[in-house]
Amino acid sequence: MTRRVINFNAGPAALPLTVLEQARDELLDFEGTGMSIMEHSHRGKAYEAVHFEAMALLRELLAIPDSHAVVLLQGGAHHAFALVPLNLLRAGTRADYVVTGNWSERAIEEARTVGDARAAPPDLARRYTRVPRPDELALDPAAAYAHITTNNTVEGTQYAALPDAGAVPLVADMCSDFLSRPCDFSRVALAYAGAQKNLGPAGVTVYVVRKDVMAAARTDIPNVFRLGVHAAHDSLYNTPPTFAIYLMRNVLRWVKAEGGAEGMARRNRAKAEALYAAVDGAAGCYRCPVEPASRSLMNGVFRLRDEALEDLFVKEAAAQGMVGIKGHRSVGGVRVSMYNAVSPEDVRTLAGFMADFARRHG
Repeated sequence: MTRRVINFNAGPAALPLTVLEQARDELLDFEGTGMSIMEHSHRGKAYEAVHFEAMALLRELLAIPDSHAVVLLQGGAHHAFALVPLNLLRAGTRADYVVTGNWSERAIEEARTVGDARAAPPDLARRYTRVPRPDELALDPAAAYAHITTNNTVEGTQYAALPDAGAVPLVADMCSDFLSRPCDFSRVALAYAGAQKNLGPAGVTVYVVRKDVMAAARTDIPNVFRLGVHAAHDSLYNTPPTFAIYLMRNVLRWVKAEGGAEGMARRNRAKAEALYAAVDGAAGCYRCPVEPASRSLMNGVFRLRDEALEDLFVKEAAAQGMVGIKGHRSVGGVRVSMYNAVSPEDVRTLAGFMADFARRHG
């Protein structure tokens, strides 16, 4: 087999090697059934056992309270950008969106095709070098909901903790930091996350929704778009993405074996500390544009003195088996995505390369 690279891609992202090996070993024969899990009916006992174990593991690992339902759907963040207002934004109401980067710009744009959505203060004027401080948020107390993006993959910023939305239902796009650390879901009305960062492959999206919020949601939309309908059918209203959910189940087993959400938090803090130490320790070569209090534990971004040197950095890293670090096309620079499956050893290897590169080019 070709030597596996160190994968810092922003998503779809790295998966644990043991998970991939299990999928390889079970690809043709799942648990002695004589066929692949991809060939099993989603109504059959073999697949249903996987399905319900995945949902139970999500509840266990994130301590999701009984007040909330777990829903597994196809699609991804763009699908959720539409699904949230379709369910929660009634005529005559308005939603607040805290715009902190590329993906929250996309979210509010989609919400405005459904109803009235306001960019809630503060106005960061597209200088997304930080997330709002707690005292800066000025939410409309009458808003149908307040939408935030907990981690900004393009800009490399992240909320250190969930902001206080008061009595306004809080909706959180957690696509890139879901299960990277513990979260108090009792404070969240609705959270959603595509699996392809921390949970598994692309193809399945997890929703955690407060049951009373679903009960009050709109019913004048097609059933296939109603979160309450999917919850009532245990995410089996239509054919789910069975192979993606199987792989997510296996990733969740791996997370549990690695210490759960707390274990991931320790692992992810260690990786981020190593990366930012490498950036700050060679300030003559690297510069992180993000204010320290807002630096992401998932997506570390930095710049070199010019684009030519950044291109050389990416090229030399690739030659040493480290891929996926070119910054998003809208901002350039370097981006190192350190999702759960990326190991601390992987980041230390990159940090060592960075120190050597700085000595030669700093």
